[in-house]
Amino acid sequence: MSLTAPPVTHNSPSTKHQAPSTKHLAFPMPFTLHLSLAEYDAMVLRGAFDMLDRKVELFRGELVEMNPAGPLHDYLITYLTNWSVRSCDPSQTWITSQTGLDLPDQVSRPEPDLMWLRKANYRRAHPQAGDVQLAIEVAYSSLDYDLEEKRRLYAEAKIQEYWIVDASANCIHVFTEPDDGDYMARRVYKPSEALAPKIAPQAFLDLDELFDSN
Repeated sequence: MSLTAPPVTHNSPSTKHQAPSTKHLAFPMPFTLHLSLAEYDAMVLRGAFDMLDRKVELFRGELVEMNPAGPLHDYLITYLTNWSVRSCDPSQTWITSQTGLDLPDQVSRPEPDLMWLRKANYRRAHPQAGDVQLAIEVAYSSLDYDLEEKRRLYAEAKIQEYWIVDASANCIHVFTEPDDGDYMARRVYKPSEALAPKIAPQAFLDLDELFDSN
């Protein structure tokens, strides 16, 4: 960006050696746009993101760009979705994939890769933290973000159980017992270990098959 300073007048001794004035020069300043959930919803309704070729989420009042999904990420979500539908009790649980979750206290609208939700009518409003029985994120390039930022977000909102499927290390990080902004219990499950959600303790996930470990 080029800046044009006011001309210096040379026919007056008092101005001959003065530096150009900068009081009218405009310098670009970095800024972050903070949005409320209502403002974000209004932008969505007006199609503000329709032309984007990438996915964004509202995270603590800021728009965050999400990494494009690769075939492994999509496969793991598909596998987990099918397992979830087979394993849950349909009279008390609905399964959703990459749909919005309202966290008003955190000014956030994440879209977890998978959620087990309390069965209810969400036609007019997104589910909130109290509706979530289990939230699952599939992580490859986003592992650090999911382990740190998303973990604290979900713990603050008191989501009762949070899984991170680590597609690189072939394991699942399980977080439970949210309290005081973090999870009090954490365990890493590897292939050959038994893992089931707290809401459905009989619904064991086959990690060997999930990660193609055989």
